[in-house]
Amino acid sequence: MLVLSFTTAVLVAAAVFYTGWDLLGARGLKLEHRVDSKTLFDLVKLSFGVVAGAGALVALVVAYRRQRVDEDGALREATRLHTERFTTAVSQLGEESAAVRLGGVHALAGLADDAPTRALRQTCIDVLCSYLRLPYTAEADLPAGDAGARHAYLALREVRHTVVRLLRNHLRLAPEHPHSWQGHDLDLTNVTFDGGDFSGAVFVGGTVSFGGATFADGTLSFNKAVFAGGTASFDRATFAGGTVSFGGATFADGTVSFNWAEFAGGTASFDRATFASGTVSFNWAEFAGGTVLFSAAEFSGSTVDFRKAVFADGMVNFGGATFAGGTVDFSGAAFCGSTVSFVTAEFSGGTVDFGSWAINQFIAFRTDFSGGTVDFSGAEFAGGTVNFDGATFSGGTVDFSGADGTAPSGLIPPTGSPLPTGLLLPSAWPI
Repeated sequence: MLVLSFTTAVLVAAAVFYTGWDLLGARGLKLEHRVDSKTLFDLVKLSFGVVAGAGALVALVVAYRRQRVDEDGALREATRLHTERFTTAVSQLGEESAAVRLGGVHALAGLADDAPTRALRQTCIDVLCSYLRLPYTAEADLPAGDAGARHAYLALREVRHTVVRLLRNHLRLAPEHPHSWQGHDLDLTNVTFDGGDFSGAVFVGGTVSFGGATFADGTLSFNKAVFAGGTASFDRATFAGGTVSFGGATFADGTVSFNWAEFAGGTASFDRATFASGTVSFNWAEFAGGTVLFSAAEFSGSTVDFRKAVFADGMVNFGGATFAGGTVDFSGAAFCGSTVSFVTAEFSGGTVDFGSWAINQFIAFRTDFSGGTVDFSGAEFAGGTVNFDGATFSGGTVDFSGADGTAPSGLIPPTGSPLPTGLLLPSAWPI
């Protein structure tokens, strides 16, 4: 290391000297047959300067290496202390007492804040998430009249909700905050939720997974949460009861997916949410019960996919929503039993597609209206593209009565062809 540094310094000095010599236009040295005292003194000063510079370089390299050794030693010591605290905190999570487990949860959160490396912080977060993934019985599944089981359930629920609250609090902190957990991975796969609060959390970067989760009871809030990057997955999640609210949430970038999710009960609310960019997908999702709300939502730039979704039962409400940009794609979806409302929705820009979905030249899926009610009454078609090309109407009611503006493409049958049964159009649209 020292030899390399010294050699580098000599080469740099030589290069600087040569450059200066060339810029000055010097062509040679004037030979001196006798050395006077002044020249001799200058040579001595130059010799001492070279020696001093070399010594300073050696001292600098030694100091740098000592600093690196000290830093490595400090990191090893911090890691050792972190490991000791980590072992203690994790052991508390296995205690029978809920109070001790609460202490362990807070200790792990504090340990994550003090972690000397990002990897060690991620380990603490992983343990908190894995605690939520442990087997859990929701209140609806408790034995009737068993007071002891209910008390144990309430104590465990408090610990679990505390974990969710701590995750939320750290996700609210700005990225530059030393205790922010934004950008870290959250693995909440197959967790059973019966409430909790992620409101105002910012999911930016990293991978967040609620895949296979069950939303069984209570209220889980993502109100005003921001999905601004990375990947958040609710794939194959089951919305079975209670309320999951994304009210006022912003989907601004990255990918959020609800593919193959089942909406079977309770309420899932996206009311007043803003879909500004990125991708939000409900591909192959099944709306089989309960209520899903997109009322007053703003679709302004995202790609929102409902391709091959099945609307079989329950209520899905887009009432008062604004479709101003981006793409909302229902191609290949099946409307066979739900009540789907677009009452007073405004279509002013972007593309909303109820047509067919061609995977390739051999395979295509048509949007099929075969049951239930799809209500566009009072909707305004003021701009953009709304497409029903290739859609089939074989049952149920598709109601455009009272709609205003230009008829969507592919909706009005060719001249002389009757309207499909159940398709209701306003008198202002020529048939």
